[in-house]
Amino acid sequence: MLNKLFYIILFSAFIVSCKSPEARRPIQNHSGTFIKESAVRNKKIYDQEKSVIEKIIEKDSTTNYIASENGFWYYYNTRDTTTTEVPVLGDVVKFTFDIKDLNGSIVVSEKENGLQQYKVDQSNQELISGIREGIKLMKEGETVTFLFPSYKAYGYYGIGEKLGTNIPVQSTVTLHSIEQSN
Repeated sequence: MLNKLFYIILFSAFIVSCKSPEARRPIQNHSGTFIKESAVRNKKIYDQEKSVIEKIIEKDSTTNYIASENGFWYYYNTRDTTTTEVPVLGDVVKFTFDIKDLNGSIVVSEKENGLQQYKVDQSNQELISGIREGIKLMKEGETVTFLFPSYKAYGYYGIGEKLGTNIPVQSTVTLHSIEQSN
C-alpha cells in the first residue's frame, strides 16, 4: 500500500513537472502613437524651417535661388555653362565645403573640413544627406551655396557644442574634380 502511494505521488509529480513554462505577458501595450506624434512634430519643424528659408530667399532679390527636388534650395556662386558632366554613381569627387547657420555665422569652416574625397552614392563617409545630393547637381569647378532644412543637415543630433538640434544650415560647396568610374 505504501509502495502504491509512493508511485502515485511520484507519477503525479512527474506529470505536473512536465508542463511547459508560460510566456510572460507584457506589462504595457504600445499603441503606436509615438511614431504618429513624431511624424506630426517633424512636419511642424519642417514647415517652420521652410518658412524661415523662404523669407531669406524673399529678402535676397539679387540672387536666383533654385528649389531642388530633394527638399533644399541653392544658388550658384560660380557656374560652368560649357560642360554638362555631373557626378554619377561610382564617380570619385573632390570638394571643399563649410557649414554656416542661416545668419552666415561659420559653424564648421572649410579649413576644418579640408579637402574631401567622396565616391558618389557608394561611400559610407559621414556627409549630411543634403551635401551628398547637392554634389550630384554640380559640375567640376562650380561653387554652389545650399540652404538645407535640418532634416537634410544635422537634424536631431546637431554638431556637439557647435550646432543645436533641428537647426537649418547653409553650406558653400566647391567641386574641384570628378574622376569618372569605369
